[in-house]
Amino acid sequence: MLSFEDISFSYRAGGRDVPALVGVSMSLSPGEHVAVLGANGSGKSTLVRLANGLLYAQSGSVTVDGIDARDEEHARELRERVGIVFQRADDQIVATTVEDDVAFGPENLGLPRAELRSRVDESLSAVGLVGLERREPHLLSGGQKQRLAIAGALAMHPAYLVLDEPTSMLDPQGRREVLAIISALRARGTGILHVTHDLSDVADADRAVVLECGRVAFEGTVAELLGNVDVLSTCGLERPPIAVLAEQLRDAGALAADVAPTPQAIAEALWR
Repeated sequence: MLSFEDISFSYRAGGRDVPALVGVSMSLSPGEHVAVLGANGSGKSTLVRLANGLLYAQSGSVTVDGIDARDEEHARELRERVGIVFQRADDQIVATTVEDDVAFGPENLGLPRAELRSRVDESLSAVGLVGLERREPHLLSGGQKQRLAIAGALAMHPAYLVLDEPTSMLDPQGRREVLAIISALRARGTGILHVTHDLSDVADADRAVVLECGRVAFEGTVAELLGNVDVLSTCGLERPPIAVLAEQLRDAGALAADVAPTPQAIAEALWR
């Protein structure tokens, strides 16, 4: 389990400490999809960096399957267990070909050549980039670059994958590609911590946690969040159009209350 227990973190700015997170507690289990939402400045990206020791909590604790994130002796194991994909894929691409970029992380672990080849092939297959092994990354589309960044994280065989606004810079096609991969990884048993400000990206998440000014303002299901107008308004979140449509269909008696507010789920429910 990836666990945040009463964590706080502040940045130094203008000669004073500016809180980014205050007393935040939450957890992520293998195979679970947890959405972390909030407006800019709510503390989401700081939480991401605390997940595998890129930053250390100033109070409270972060543990990964019992490993303390501040334990430098286990830093490598921690970063194998928790993969992070940042908002800008270009910031994570370090090699001149697709396959070399995916190989970069596991190669630094000193893995045997056969194991390295297996991990690269497996990761590229998982994100749908087979056939592009020798392609130069700068020739990829935005969606393909983001999938490459995910493949690089997957090659480390993480138990948990933390995604920081993975679709915010993508066109609709790229966004659909990345969301499909997230769904497939969750089905494989990978724990997904999906940080975003867009509720339409996380309609099928198991839980939603909303941050506001560094504090947890809400924790519950996505359906409960969509129905909580006060939290949405206070935390600067917008109900996606598909959620508004689902509510209108329910009010008209055309849609059951337990149908997820996703295009596929609504279409299947109406077709039956």
